[in-house]
Amino acid sequence: MILIRGGRVKDLPGVRYHTVRGALDCAGVSSRRQSRSKYGAKRPKS
Repeated sequence: MILIRGGRVKDLPGVRYHTVRGALDCAGVSSRRQSRSKYGAKRPKS
């Protein structure tokens, strides 16, 4: 089960939703440095 949020993609017809990374069963992206909150990545230590 994953968490869905609204928000369409203008370039892709029919795409009206996004998955919320790092919530419920959808894992976050551990190597993200920029835009971390969108991908469920924690702040790096250094």
